Amino acid sequence: MAIKLNIPPFLQPLTNGLSIAQVGGNTVGECLRHLVKQFPSLELELFDGHGEVLCPGCLFCVNNEVAYLDADTLGKPVRDGDELSIVPIVSDG
Repeated sequence: MAIKLNIPPFLQPLTNGLSIAQVGGNTVGECLRHLVKQFPSLELELFDGHGEVLCPGCLFCVNNEVAYLDADTLGKPVRDGDELSIVPIVSDG
């Protein structure tokens, strides 16, 4: 299964400058873990020590629809050909 994962600029130094990675998985969480296997330095940016999503300033979108709203995000299904994006939240406060 191939999922296109869009990586925001602030994480690209940890992916050797890549803005897009191909990952595999059946859920958002599996895709993020596959990304971390490719780029281990992302683990501390994306997950806490318990395997929960840590990136508090980010939303996760599947095919441009927000998926990161609650604890069930990691279990949200993805399908072959889907596009997953890590989107930083911008605040002017």
